[in-house]
Amino acid sequence: MVHEVDKHVGQRIRHRRWLAGLTQQQLAEAVGIKFQQIQKYETGTNRVSASRLWDISRALGVSPSFFFDGLEMSGAQDSGEENLLEKKETLELLRTYYAIPESQRKRLFDLARALGQAA
Repeated sequence: MVHEVDKHVGQRIRHRRWLAGLTQQQLAEAVGIKFQQIQKYETGTNRVSASRLWDISRALGVSPSFFFDGLEMSGAQDSGEENLLEKKETLELLRTYYAIPESQRKRLFDLARALGQAA
């Protein structure tokens, strides 16, 4: 049975890896393990040791605490609501948004805000 904390940490690894534009193979090579192990971490099937989490955080350019963001002290998600950051569509939108030059990004943001307020 997958523990909720292991599942959460795995999801955070997958999301950060995806935002960084890395494949499981690339992350595995950066950490010095096989890509199958990254798969197991991302699904929560295998627990990530503290030293491995340290290596992964360095490879992904975040603090080790990043992987625990959003967890309550009880180890469960803070609400039953769907987490928007878990959606692939949201991650793809963020990644694409930040690929746009800053001046155009500002105009796009203003347009999106206006459309959201009109809805």
